[in-house]
Amino acid sequence: MSAGHVRRRPEPTTDVGVGPPRLEDGRELWRIAHDSKILDVNSPYSYVLWCRDFAATSVVARSKDGVCGFVTGFARPEDPGTLFVWQVAVDAAQRGTGLAHRMLDYLAGTGCRFVEATVTPGNIASDRLFQSFARNRGAALERTPFLGGELFPGKHEPEVLYRIGPLGRRS
Repeated sequence: MSAGHVRRRPEPTTDVGVGPPRLEDGRELWRIAHDSKILDVNSPYSYVLWCRDFAATSVVARSKDGVCGFVTGFARPEDPGTLFVWQVAVDAAQRGTGLAHRMLDYLAGTGCRFVEATVTPGNIASDRLFQSFARNRGAALERTPFLGGELFPGKHEPEVLYRIGPLGRRS
């Protein structure tokens, strides 16, 4: 970037809608996760099943070109008022537009009181997303060591549990 050139943040996208995933969206969730180069990519089969079995606790973002983001989540069986966020992903062209926030807000509107997710210490983008989400909801954010790297095959950072709530209205 040349001196004096200011990099602009992409404009919020108003022509992108958010709603529950459909069975046929599974392949696009897999593609977006794969293309992120950051997420642990699950099998294509698991994304299709996720769109069937967890559609009520997940969300996709759609533009005129198709699916451009998703959040997968599930209600914790031991604590149904807690939504556990499994993955958050946004197509490269839509990053920085607030789309991940919109999708989390959509899921917060499903009646959950708390949101949980795990974040590796090196995932600055997710850390910022969940901090901002908690702040906008007027909710506390607790971070707790959760899963050590030794529990995973190969080299894997530990996972820190983020717990946000109780959720208030968006500010």
